[in-house]
Amino acid sequence: MVTNSLDHDGFVLCDNHVHTHLCGHACGEMEEYVLTAIGKGLNKIIFLEHMEEGIDYNEGKTWLSDDDFDSYFVEGQRLRSLYQGKIEIGLGVECGYNADYHHLLKRRLERKCWDQVGISCHYLKFDGMSHHLNLFSKKQENILLARQIGAKKILDHYFISLTEAVQRLPGTMLCHLDGALRFLPEVSLREAHYQLIDTLLQTVKAKQMALEINTSGFDIRQEQFPNRRILTMAKAYGIPLVLSSDAHKPDDVGRYFVTAPKLLSESYP
Repeated sequence: MVTNSLDHDGFVLCDNHVHTHLCGHACGEMEEYVLTAIGKGLNKIIFLEHMEEGIDYNEGKTWLSDDDFDSYFVEGQRLRSLYQGKIEIGLGVECGYNADYHHLLKRRLERKCWDQVGISCHYLKFDGMSHHLNLFSKKQENILLARQIGAKKILDHYFISLTEAVQRLPGTMLCHLDGALRFLPEVSLREAHYQLIDTLLQTVKAKQMALEINTSGFDIRQEQFPNRRILTMAKAYGIPLVLSSDAHKPDDVGRYFVTAPKLLSESYP
């Protein structure tokens, strides 16, 4: 695990969640992200490339193969040597949960020494479906399918799946806690969902994981992911909060981090 570096206020000037062209739905080389992070005054960046197993999705590659991860580590080590003393570089993974393949996911995770293991769930399949639904897609066909299935059914399954993922996988950080169905503006969380989230947060606490504050939310809903109520719940449990841009292009690195101390230290009513 890469050692955290702190600024003078005690906050980690680190972007904990960065993607590159390797995942198939982002752009830019790893080195471009590193240079942007240095230019923005960060002292640490953690790449968090996608790992998935058993996903039936026919709209293009959105995750890395084992060979891709091998190349990713080679380039990451090169960049560490090249920029040593200027920035710390972490090589992590965002592991997407699939209940039917959790044993294989766990074995794949155990093959490498990751600096961060983010746990997420991007895809769900329901009875009668031939392929998985991408919960984070803004494509019209996915949005129409999500509305057809129903937000309550999807979100119930989503929060239960995240809880299982935290229990079963060796994660260090929970990603996208309330990010599912982000492109359905009419969807809001119900009290029953907050009960499921409370169980999820208790599980995160028990596994000694961190919770990300994902600043991509400011571009999507004018508020970070997760929302203020969930951050209040997390802080009550003493769960560490870390900053993530969820960058998909180099300019995204560290986006909205100027508000970092406020986001990390604020008392959420």
